[in-house]
Amino acid sequence: MPIPGFVEYKRREFCRDVKCPIQLKLDSLEEGSEEYEKVRQICRTNCKYTAWQFHHWLIEKGFLIVKPKK
Repeated sequence: MPIPGFVEYKRREFCRDVKCPIQLKLDSLEEGSEEYEKVRQICRTNCKYTAWQFHHWLIEKGFLIVKPKK
């Protein structure tokens, strides 16, 4: 759910910005194809970047991590 006045993180924005070689390969393949899914599995199980790197990238790019009140 978007917050008025803010933009949401776009899927794989970090990967594209850091020019992840796996993401570059995915961008050259047809989404949903067998080869695409095979390469995508690398992202799921063996990402080349850490949560720390991703978190600090978010901060550097001005993203906020928010959680709705309960």
